[in-house]
Amino acid sequence: MNQQNQTNLTVEQSQKILKEYSCTDIKPVESDSDKALLRQALKLIADLADYLNFGICAETTEQGFVVLQKYLNGLGYNVSLDTQEKPGISGSVYIKFNTNKQSFYLDSYTGNYRGVLVSCQSSVREDISGTYGHLPLDLFD
Repeated sequence: MNQQNQTNLTVEQSQKILKEYSCTDIKPVESDSDKALLRQALKLIADLADYLNFGICAETTEQGFVVLQKYLNGLGYNVSLDTQEKPGISGSVYIKFNTNKQSFYLDSYTGNYRGVLVSCQSSVREDISGTYGHLPLDLFD
């Protein structure tokens, strides 16, 4: 992928960490060390994927795009988002972004969940393909 993995985690360990946050109930990140470990696990799996899909539920359009840009940067993507092409939406939003197409979809969102889903896609490694989350909006702050 875009950057070299800088962790000693294995794929299996990374998936186990990510799966702890992959449920219908939101699991809070308890400490800075847990947040760092979660970032490392996501980076390792993302580095092995062909491309990613992000699903971001945020309070505002601005917050959603800031979070998306931080996730992209944190995972080694050099993408400049052109958010001027679509008008902002009043209230909470859902943003879907595909790293392969480098395009996004923006819509209003009425649910209570706030966070990020990351779907990893791999044509070579089936064990990498999967959706992880609910991940915190501030994972890459």
